[in-house]
Amino acid sequence: MGTLEEKIKSEMISDYRSSLEKNFDLAKKLIKISSEGTVEIIDKNKFSGEELVLVYMIGKCYAKEAGLSKGNGVTNSELINELGKPEGSIFPWLKSLREANKIKQNKSVKPIEHYIPINLIEDTLIKLTKK
Repeated sequence: MGTLEEKIKSEMISDYRSSLEKNFDLAKKLIKISSEGTVEIIDKNKFSGEELVLVYMIGKCYAKEAGLSKGNGVTNSELINELGKPEGSIFPWLKSLREANKIKQNKSVKPIEHYIPINLIEDTLIKLTKK
């Protein structure tokens, strides 16, 4: 029997890679990723604005893991450009998602980036694939 530290490390730590691998089949129902690392949402019309943001952020996590993106953070301008939505609609969605603790903001980088925490990816994918 190992020490408590060993048990915690082997049984309780949430591993980014294993979470993405575990949920790969759910994710591939919603997104495709280009060889340049661009996230494509398969059926944009079935999601609300906030859901589009979440799907896109999950896609960025997979793009990062595949080595096609430098990080899993998403800037406001990236969301505006990639989702094809006006600036005025993106900002309220981001604010609502932050207030609901569904996404986090990284203010230590410029421009500020938003990301979905690892522990929310599975539940989010389950909910979105049921739509």
